[in-house]
Amino acid sequence: MTGTSTVTSHFINGAWTDSGGPTFPVRNPLDDELVADAAAGSAADAEAAVTAAAAAFPSWAAMAPGTRQALFLRAADIVERRQEELVQLMAVEGGASRAFSTFQIRLSAAMLRQAASWGYLPVGDVIRSDTPGRTATVTRKPLGVVAGFTPWNGAFYLAWRTFLLPMAFGNTTVIKPSELAPISSGLIHAEILQEAGFPAGTFNVVTNAPGDAAAIAEVFFTSPAVRCINFTGSDKTARILGERAGRALKRMVLELGGFNPAIILEDADVEESIKAVTFGAFLHQGQVCMNTRKVYVARSLHDEFVSGLAERVRALKTGDPTDPAVIIGPLINDHAVEQIDARVTDAVDRGATLVTGGKVEGRVYQPTILTHVPADAICTTGADETFGPLLVVEAFDDAETALRDAQDTPYGLSASIMTRDRVRGLAMAERFDSGIVHVNAPTMASEAALPVGGVKDSGWGRSGYYSIEDFTELRLTTMSSEPGRYPF
Repeated sequence: MTGTSTVTSHFINGAWTDSGGPTFPVRNPLDDELVADAAAGSAADAEAAVTAAAAAFPSWAAMAPGTRQALFLRAADIVERRQEELVQLMAVEGGASRAFSTFQIRLSAAMLRQAASWGYLPVGDVIRSDTPGRTATVTRKPLGVVAGFTPWNGAFYLAWRTFLLPMAFGNTTVIKPSELAPISSGLIHAEILQEAGFPAGTFNVVTNAPGDAAAIAEVFFTSPAVRCINFTGSDKTARILGERAGRALKRMVLELGGFNPAIILEDADVEESIKAVTFGAFLHQGQVCMNTRKVYVARSLHDEFVSGLAERVRALKTGDPTDPAVIIGPLINDHAVEQIDARVTDAVDRGATLVTGGKVEGRVYQPTILTHVPADAICTTGADETFGPLLVVEAFDDAETALRDAQDTPYGLSASIMTRDRVRGLAMAERFDSGIVHVNAPTMASEAALPVGGVKDSGWGRSGYYSIEDFTELRLTTMSSEPGRYPF
């Protein structure tokens, strides 16, 4: 498997393995052109991958940190060397613009280089004991095999985040990429890790045809070797997986959706706010979990903000993402187009003002801004994520009301506050029930070192070094140098 050539293999135990079964087509979301034929995996393929990961675990967990570090650094170099190929891949398989693809590549290489150093960090504590002559130590140990589900949106970077973090702490992995983008959400990573020299079995990939994920997931839940499920995706799917994990007593890490409000206070820099909101709302056609969905803007700034925002958004070039100038490419499939179009229509029918956008050509939906949206319109309730280039803008008279309304959603992933008063901004951020709050930055202000994760229906667990709590377990060890004293 190389680049965007035909795919007929899984990656199991360090080798490209022909499943001998059927394949399914992977198509360009822009024009439905065939990108690849991917292997339609079965439970047997998943079992083979888990077996390989379990066999590789002891040696990977015991590997010297310097040896593991060299592998991660080589992988980072390969990612950067293959940038142009990766940009093309993400465009034709996932509709990603060059701006979004290079954003992912930069984050991926940075995360690889950061993870390379984690093996040298302290992994335990010495605890004073009340028992004479006893020394107590608490150390962190890797779990074993971590199974991951990688998403189609932000596919390249989010796949790294799904398996790299567990591997950095000594676990081995099996991932099931999204059937909508199996190359950029898993198979290309296998190529990179193979070239970098990662030992066989440490990283395994099994793909599946649309609608056939259940058989592979069931292997993950029933295999004793799999100690944790790492899932990035929708809260609807997470509820299904969570129920199954509960029956199996499997640990889960979940990074789910978000409604991601932005609050523009009356003292904010309007031009800077426009730039931040445009980026936050429309990166990757609004198909990222941290995209800004709704803006609350002080009434005194509302008209100026909306006018300037509309002007900037209309200037975003739409079309074929292989064109470096294009910012807004296609939505992932027809269902995504139908959903956003229905929600825009619903809002306008209820009395909302369509400021700009609202038109579609093929699967390319124009970036859309709505104002004066009634509270009962689907796109503004915050109860369900609208995955697409749609932004709702609402004026407020009282910042306290805006803060309350911005949190009236089951989600709690990311939020943004724009203000010249940094003390006020930080004070407001402290009161936000959200896993991430950015003051004077967009909801999409990602860095490889920052812990990403949400509260409420946006999941649990964190990325970056803080994921050590998710992908390791604590072990207490005591040593006694004096005879014990027992009550009987």
